[in-house]
Amino acid sequence: MEEYLIIILRTLFLYLLILLIFRLMGKREIGELSILDLVVYIMIAEMASLSIENTKDPLINTLLPISVLVIIQIALAFLSLKSKKFRDIVDGKPTIIINNGKIDEKAMRSQRYNFDDLLLQLREKDVGNIADVEYAILEPSGTLSIFQKNQESQQDNSSLALPLIIDGEIQEDNLTMIGKSKPWLLKQLEKKGYHDPGELSFCSYEKGQFYIDLQNE
Repeated sequence: MEEYLIIILRTLFLYLLILLIFRLMGKREIGELSILDLVVYIMIAEMASLSIENTKDPLINTLLPISVLVIIQIALAFLSLKSKKFRDIVDGKPTIIINNGKIDEKAMRSQRYNFDDLLLQLREKDVGNIADVEYAILEPSGTLSIFQKNQESQQDNSSLALPLIIDGEIQEDNLTMIGKSKPWLLKQLEKKGYHDPGELSFCSYEKGQFYIDLQNE
């Protein structure tokens, strides 16, 4: 009877502890978890499970490695907030699979993403014909964001608002995608009174219009 009571108490304690830990790690939907998030969650769940089963092991043997994981996860989350490059390494980058109505097979191969995957996700978004898609972006979470064609987008190849600056860093791949260059972007920003891209937390361009957000504002 005593052993059952210990199991119940350990289960309640670890349940509350893991709830607290997940709150500290921040809110994310399951489908948006990064690889690091997923690994940490699996490891914590496994250690908690072993601790409940092995009632003779002191709780400190479980709490210590869990605490180390939490500290590492919070530190990595802080680095991700500060560095776009680090965030790309940890979480991955969005990949444009369909660009201006054309399928990018090279991008698909780089993500080990095949036509069956593409068609399945298009059907899930109620899109039955690839010809109806202007842009399709494979997100780091594995979901497919779809922008369908319309009259306005057919007249303007820049109908997708691609980020040109994120956390002060110019996204040269996106500039190339809309047929623009870094000097062009710097000149346009100077016209608007922004002389240092590092001052901008975010900048996007769509249909000739810029959206600009300054750092810490």
